[in-house]
Amino acid sequence: MDVLINLTVNGLATGMLIFLLAVGLSLIFGLMDVLNFAHGALFAWGAYAGVWVYAQTESFIIGIIGALLTGAILGLLLEKFIVQPVYGNHIQQILITLGVMLVLSELLKVVWGPNQIATVTPEFLQGSWMLDSGVIIIKYRLFIIAVGLLIFLGLHLLLKKTKLGLIVRAGVMDKEMVQALGINIRKVFMFVFMLGSALAALGGMLLGPYSGVIHANMGFEFGILAFIVVVIGGMGSVSGSAFAAILVGLSGSFMAYYFPALSLAVNMLLMVAVLIIRPTGLFAAKG
Repeated sequence: MDVLINLTVNGLATGMLIFLLAVGLSLIFGLMDVLNFAHGALFAWGAYAGVWVYAQTESFIIGIIGALLTGAILGLLLEKFIVQPVYGNHIQQILITLGVMLVLSELLKVVWGPNQIATVTPEFLQGSWMLDSGVIIIKYRLFIIAVGLLIFLGLHLLLKKTKLGLIVRAGVMDKEMVQALGINIRKVFMFVFMLGSALAALGGMLLGPYSGVIHANMGFEFGILAFIVVVIGGMGSVSGSAFAAILVGLSGSFMAYYFPALSLAVNMLLMVAVLIIRPTGLFAAKG
C-alpha cells in the first residue's frame, strides 16, 4: 500500500507541473488560435531565472515572483514582436516559434553556462511526514500539488466568473463584435498570452527543487508532454488540461515503477487512444 500511495503522490506532483505548462499552451491555442512551440523555452527560462533569483535573495517566494515576471515579460515580447505578425497563419507560427525555441534555449547556455545547475528545496518545505501506516509523504511534492490545485481553481474562476473571462470567451466566438463594443480585444489576448507564459515559467521554477537540477533542454522534454496533455484534454479547456496532466503524471509514475520499458511510450499510447476515440480531446472547448 505504501508503494501505491507514494507512486500516486509522485504522479500527482508531476502531473501538476505538466499542468502549469500545458494549461497556458492550451489557452493560447484554444482561445487565440496560436501554435506556440516556444512555450517550452518559457518553462526553462522560468526555471533558470527563478532559481537564480532564489539563490541571490535566499528567498524561495521572491524566486517564484522572479520566475513569474520573467515568463510574463518574455510572453509580452514574444506575442508583440513574434506572434502578432503571423496571426492566422499556422505554418508561419510553427516555423517562427520553433526558431524562437531554439534561440531561447541556446541563450540559456550563454547566460548561465552549458552545465546543469543544482537546486535546493527551501528550508520550510524540506523533509517529510510519516503517516500511521508507515507511509512517508514528502512535503515539497504536496506543495506542488497544492499550487497546481490553486492555479486550476483560479483559472476556472477567472474564465467563468469574471467580466474579463466573459470578454475572453466572447472574443473567441466573435472578435469583431467585441471590438465593436469598444473593447480592445488585442490587449485582452495579449494578457492571456502573458498569463500562459507566466504559468509555464512558474512550472519550471517549481521543477527545480523537485528534480534537484535544471538544464537547458528541459523545455524540449516537458514541452512534448505538454503538447500530449493539450491533445488529450482538448484545446482551450482548463479542466481538460488538469485531467490530462494528472492522467499523464500518474501513468508515467506507475509505468516507470512496474514497467520501466514502457514508461516513455505510455503517454504516446494514451494520446493515440484518445485521438481514435475522440479526435477533439476529452474536454474539447465548445467555444
